[in-house]
Amino acid sequence: MGLCKCPKRKVTNQFCYEHRVNICEHCMVANHSKCIVQSYIQWLQDSDYDPVCQLCYKKLVLGDCIRLTCYHVFHWKCLDEYARQLPSTTAPAGYSCPTCHSKIFPPSNLVSPVADELREKLAGVNWARIGLGLPILSIDREKKPPNDVDSSLPNGMENSSNHVDVVVHIQDSSPSYSLSDNSNQVPRRGLLQSSEQSSKEPLIFPDHDENKYKRRSFTDWFKRWWMSVNRQSRSKPSSHLYKRYCMVGVLFFIALICLIVVFKKLGSMATENDPIFDPHHNSFVKVEME
Repeated sequence: MGLCKCPKRKVTNQFCYEHRVNICEHCMVANHSKCIVQSYIQWLQDSDYDPVCQLCYKKLVLGDCIRLTCYHVFHWKCLDEYARQLPSTTAPAGYSCPTCHSKIFPPSNLVSPVADELREKLAGVNWARIGLGLPILSIDREKKPPNDVDSSLPNGMENSSNHVDVVVHIQDSSPSYSLSDNSNQVPRRGLLQSSEQSSKEPLIFPDHDENKYKRRSFTDWFKRWWMSVNRQSRSKPSSHLYKRYCMVGVLFFIALICLIVVFKKLGSMATENDPIFDPHHNSFVKVEME
């Protein structure tokens, strides 16, 4: 489950494969009408997708599309031709999705933006009006899908290719000194970016997959902490130098106290059963018994 980023802020399980965001059905109709949309669980299982119509295997952006209630999307022209190839005696349940074989016609009690958009498109053709329970239109009033599916380049791509030709022509006709200036500027910018990237070292140390969930020992924790302190001190030596020496002094004092306690414990354990230190075995010491 996820939250759609639209102003409605609806909780949804549908996921756009192309934009990789959770979307509600309102956004699916308004902004993602030609995107591959399925559940988030299916995307986690298999994130590969191909934005083509499964009937003609051409890009979805090349023509008008229609989305079924199962969220599979096709070219409207291809789906119309697919349905017209079925016999005229086909029952409404026989019109099924070419991909998942679910019913094309939405149930009458289903209220959703996708179902409303689907009913509006299907109401323009006679084969779908029968399945929706609507009267048949005359031939001149029937709204057949336009024949706009074309394998040629879209207008935007054609304009961009023309733009590239113009730029190449300008570069050929430009003076040679402008090309030399540009060629000198590119390496300088590249060296500057490489020097900046080399100076930036990550503060987070990556873990391998096999060590990600292991229990950290004290030495690993201390090593990471010490390396982070060293990196901060190198970035700001004037402000972190005093703090670094203070930390070293505190650690040295703690280590000294621990060393004294350990040696004291070891000394008491060594002399605990020694008869020399027992006053009852010493002839020069008189112990009065009560």
